[in-house]
Amino acid sequence: MIFSDNISGVKPSAIREIFKVLGDPTIISLAGGNPDPSTFPADKMSVIATELLTNNPSAALQYGVTEGYSPLREQLAERMEKKFGIKREGNTVLVVTGGQQGIDLTTKILCNPGDTVICEEPSFIGALNCFRTYGTKLRGIPMEEDGINISELEKALKEEKRAKLIYLIPTFQNPMGVTMSAEKRKKVYDLAVKYGVTVLEDNPYGELRFSGEDILPIKALDDKGVVVYCGSFSKVLSPGIRIGFVSAPEEIAKKLVVAKQVTDVHTNIFWQMLISAFLEKYDIDEHISSIKALYKTKCDCITSALDKYIPSNRFWRSSPEGGIFIYCRFFGEDAGELSKKLIEKKVAVVPGTAFQTDENAKTEYVRLNYSMPTCENIERGIKIIGEYLNGKH
Repeated sequence: MIFSDNISGVKPSAIREIFKVLGDPTIISLAGGNPDPSTFPADKMSVIATELLTNNPSAALQYGVTEGYSPLREQLAERMEKKFGIKREGNTVLVVTGGQQGIDLTTKILCNPGDTVICEEPSFIGALNCFRTYGTKLRGIPMEEDGINISELEKALKEEKRAKLIYLIPTFQNPMGVTMSAEKRKKVYDLAVKYGVTVLEDNPYGELRFSGEDILPIKALDDKGVVVYCGSFSKVLSPGIRIGFVSAPEEIAKKLVVAKQVTDVHTNIFWQMLISAFLEKYDIDEHISSIKALYKTKCDCITSALDKYIPSNRFWRSSPEGGIFIYCRFFGEDAGELSKKLIEKKVAVVPGTAFQTDENAKTEYVRLNYSMPTCENIERGIKIIGEYLNGKH
């Protein structure tokens, strides 16, 4: 079979491939990016679902408009303005099928084959593979502990004459878990304006801050119409509902609607209506507060275990203030080989190769997730990693 040039060279997601072995209940998974299922408000959703299907089934089960369910769009616009400083004026809010679709549609309408997408190095594999399927060139910019390296970003903008997008996860970045400083966000925005490049700001974890001070998104600075902002309910309500949202300059939003019409017509209207009712009936911030408290406990568990079982001269780790990931560098280890050996020992991690613009380059980094496993399993898993590493030396 001969496949298109856009897809033939794209490898399956390394994370999704790892999921195939996680059916084994004896494996301790530090690999996924799933929220803890105990955070899903299933009881409240069940009440709303019954009401919808009893009182308004024709609307809940019918086609909807491409832009999204109007009451939900209004609620999202109000929440983004109030909580994140994202202005309504000049922007349009659209409901999309998960944050991933926001990334895909933005790339579809802005990038041609051969254009350059500038991104953090490392970065989210789902976005990187999306960019690859549109035939773009990836230019990775090194990360620092307070976000992207600004001087390297400007160098890339000068050199890449066909740069179209700067893709960023400024808050609790995937995979590193670090947060871009307010100063760097302003510099990134100023560079995007200077060089005429669109910023695609991905913020699926931004509401999960459990320490430190909130920092407004880059989109809050956007008075020139150069930032497309993607958010999601996946980490604060449920990933399976596949409800995300985009705030985009009106000109861009119009093209996003056209692209979505030929992709899936509209996002699931039943779940849009359910979330709208949830936002109306319940206090989502109170719900999110309980999630943050849980993830703080789990983050403390994994950082304590790493510091306890891995000698400090043998590794480096990030220090997340929120989100669900921590990034580790195990000095002298090939992350790809390490992940294979750990699977044999019933511990799953994701090698850093999955998050690189060059998938074939070796790395010493691995991503660990702490949202899914219990603190008991976190400790057991990290202890096994430590025993393996100590046994080699």
